[in-house]
Amino acid sequence: MTFLAIDIGNTRLKWALHTAPQRNAPLLAQGVEFLENIDRLANGDWGGLPHPTRMLGCTVAGDAVKRRVEEQMELWDVSANWVVASSAEAGLSNGYDYPARLGADRWVAMIGAWHRSLAQGPARPLVVVMVGTAVTVDAIDPHGKFLGGLILPGHGIMLRALESGTAGLHVPTGNVCEFPTNTSDALTSGGTYAIAGAVERMVQHLRQHCGVEPRCIMTGGAGWKMAPSMSVPFELVDNLLFDGLLEMAAHRFG
Repeated sequence: MTFLAIDIGNTRLKWALHTAPQRNAPLLAQGVEFLENIDRLANGDWGGLPHPTRMLGCTVAGDAVKRRVEEQMELWDVSANWVVASSAEAGLSNGYDYPARLGADRWVAMIGAWHRSLAQGPARPLVVVMVGTAVTVDAIDPHGKFLGGLILPGHGIMLRALESGTAGLHVPTGNVCEFPTNTSDALTSGGTYAIAGAVERMVQHLRQHCGVEPRCIMTGGAGWKMAPSMSVPFELVDNLLFDGLLEMAAHRFG
């Protein structure tokens, strides 16, 4: 039973084909495509793949993009299943006021991070950070309950907001440093430390709430940019959403 996992972000679609819908199932193929090039998938990367028998996807890009992906999937006889956050799934409970309004990517990432953490030892509080177009910082207690989280702009949005709101502020990307002495470095450092500070604050909140030191897991396309500037211990995981999709698929299809 081959399994196709799809993660559609704000700019790119990532996919992975596994031998089965379960955690640690061997990987057969994977790829990345910018959203504007989705219509090439059926005649391109997907054309020579073994036919998946199950599919589970996560998207934040909207219904139009989802329909384009489903059109590309018509070369296979497989149903499209898209994640919608629920009150509980795969051992995690959802404390959002309206569970279905939680972003699917956050829900999938938390499920992936929770099971990754459990595989490393006894259950502990967990902070899950996704660094992309937007940044999310989510808290899970040691019983597997999502308590809530933060959303803030990513680096690019912060810089564009400053450029549009400040006359004449159009400068190249700078470096992260402790005491910036030029505008480029000041902007880059300010955005980086804003994100690092949000993570640090959530770790502090969770530590105080649970009385136990939390683990911190970070993912997202821009996670590597944050790594040198983090003030709390963390694990950087490249494909956390695929981990979550595999875990959810094991519970749904296994």
